[in-house]
Amino acid sequence: MPTDNTDLPRLQKVLAGAGVGSRRVCEDLIAAGRVNVNGKRAQLGDKVDPETAEIYVDGDRVVTDANLVYLAFNKPRGVVSTMSDEKGRQSVADFVERLPQRVYHVGRLDADSEGLLLLTNDGDLANRLMHPSYGVSKTYLAEVSGTIPRGLRKRLVQGVELEDGPAHADDFRVVDTTPRTALVEIVLHEGRKHIVRRMLDEVGHPVSRLVRTAIGPVKLGDLRVGRWRRLTASEIAGLFRAVES
Repeated sequence: MPTDNTDLPRLQKVLAGAGVGSRRVCEDLIAAGRVNVNGKRAQLGDKVDPETAEIYVDGDRVVTDANLVYLAFNKPRGVVSTMSDEKGRQSVADFVERLPQRVYHVGRLDADSEGLLLLTNDGDLANRLMHPSYGVSKTYLAEVSGTIPRGLRKRLVQGVELEDGPAHADDFRVVDTTPRTALVEIVLHEGRKHIVRRMLDEVGHPVSRLVRTAIGPVKLGDLRVGRWRRLTASEIAGLFRAVES
């Protein structure tokens, strides 16, 4: 790690390396006053330590530390949300063991649930994303039994009483229906254990399949089951935006 400012790279080189744009574009951003470093407006000619500097462009965080990893993972059903398992079950770690950096899961999905998990070695961001005070939204698709009655959205948004207190959905909609089942989407920011399953069970619609499709600005999209991808710069910036105090 550089210790002398003269050995540090220029800001425009660091920004270009982080994918913000060409060096010329990054120079223009700095000259226009659109870049802040460690809380101060940057100037042309500034040098920064990419491993420690907090850099913002137009108010969005730009991660320049090449050691930090941010991944989206599509967890298969039956895989436990741990980085090791004393019972020998397949875990998240089995899918990322070839990564040079050690990453950790942000929050959990129960073994019977599928879909989006975030993996990172950025402990500060992970802790903020999991802290209930920030209320980062999570979106789920659930296959449930029964016919969905009118007024269920209102009931879920207003809140249902569970054994550990009331739970509220941020949004709810019916995606598809069959004579005996329905596919519904539910959005909430709570992280209590089995919260989606318990809420839908409480209103008479037990869940047979549950897939998390989004966490804040990060969407599962067409990521194949059991695969992971690196988050884009805009997705990372969106996550930092979601946990700004």
